[in-house]
Amino acid sequence: MNNREFIAKRIAKELKDGDVVNLGIGMPTMVANYIPEDVQIMLQAENGILGVGPKPALGEERLDCIDAGGNYVTTVKGASFFDSSFSFCIIRGGHVDITVLGALEVDEEGNVANWMIPGKKVPGMGGAMDLVVGAKKVILAMEHVNKDGSPKILKKCKLPLTAIHVAKTIVTDMAVFDVILGEGLVLKEIAPGLSVEEVQRVTEAEFVVSPELKIIVV
Repeated sequence: MNNREFIAKRIAKELKDGDVVNLGIGMPTMVANYIPEDVQIMLQAENGILGVGPKPALGEERLDCIDAGGNYVTTVKGASFFDSSFSFCIIRGGHVDITVLGALEVDEEGNVANWMIPGKKVPGMGGAMDLVVGAKKVILAMEHVNKDGSPKILKKCKLPLTAIHVAKTIVTDMAVFDVILGEGLVLKEIAPGLSVEEVQRVTEAEFVVSPELKIIVV
């Protein structure tokens, strides 16, 4: 199991019966493949689908069934299709329970930067700016460090922000944090084989350790 699969499997455990969930482009879309069979949710894609299913098997792709990132998807029984303006009415109206998004940086105040690195060409912020303020809960799916080993969980974000004070849960390949507004980060789960000290060493932000700290199980 690679890091991305590990993260996606752990996030799938955050979803509950009846949730309306939006999965961002990239790693978050993998969560759809690991939703427990006894959990019934509705996945929403901002291009206009409510009831997205897992990735189709090779050779079973449909040209008219894609998500917001242009990836082939399936649909579940009861799915509906609509235009993107109606889709964003759902998001802005507060009808999405959880959104799972990737991030370039997040800080101890729950500020999120996930759309651009200055000097690099970017397609735009997309639906993230609406999702982080419209969804009831924002979960970030991200690897704990950059390729050069530098931390992605910071005291203060340095890149242009997507929104402030919005992240509620951060899931990485090393740890799971809750973000408590006004208090900071709480480490509630840690990857097997790691110590709290090892996590802190690659986390710029300070955090407190939950008295009920657990090992991540996927």
